[in-house]
Amino acid sequence: MVPMSSREYSDQERAILLDIARRSIAYGLDTGRPLPVNVAEFPPHLQEHRASFVTLNERGQLRGCIGALEAYQPLVKDVADHAFAAAFQDPRFPPVQPHELPELEIHVSVLSPPEPMTFRDEADLLAQLRPGVDGLILRAGHHQGTFLPSVWEQLPRREDFLAHLKLKAGLPPDYWSDDVQVWRYTTEEFSDR
Repeated sequence: MVPMSSREYSDQERAILLDIARRSIAYGLDTGRPLPVNVAEFPPHLQEHRASFVTLNERGQLRGCIGALEAYQPLVKDVADHAFAAAFQDPRFPPVQPHELPELEIHVSVLSPPEPMTFRDEADLLAQLRPGVDGLILRAGHHQGTFLPSVWEQLPRREDFLAHLKLKAGLPPDYWSDDVQVWRYTTEEFSDR
């Protein structure tokens, strides 16, 4: 698998997506809904169906993160919807308040399509991981979790990354079974700060 180019999106396209994310949060504060987007008004590259995550930080702390692992709508609409959801629907946090908007740092992550990984056992899986590059989706039975590649910044050791991903999926950190499935993806990430 070849990682996504770190510059698939131009500076102008990145600025448009970050502006849409911030405007969607502001619109949500006024209306309780995400910013309506007329997809045809945007550059063709932003009209393509792509999966994205929008992460909000406030003073260096996570304030919300919502996204999708698979593409199902145009990227510009995906970013608007996920920015709204990260601000107002992340169950880990109370809804963003108007006074917080100027302090929010917005990060957009555009995902490559997830690719299934094949491995013999946990050691083989760990050996294949590319710290700082791979985002992972882990599924075992009805448990599932994902970590974006940016999580490597907090968990740089492969073993820690995988153990915490299992916890996020609702599994014990030492869990292993033949039913474990893993997909990897890469992201192009950019922020407004």
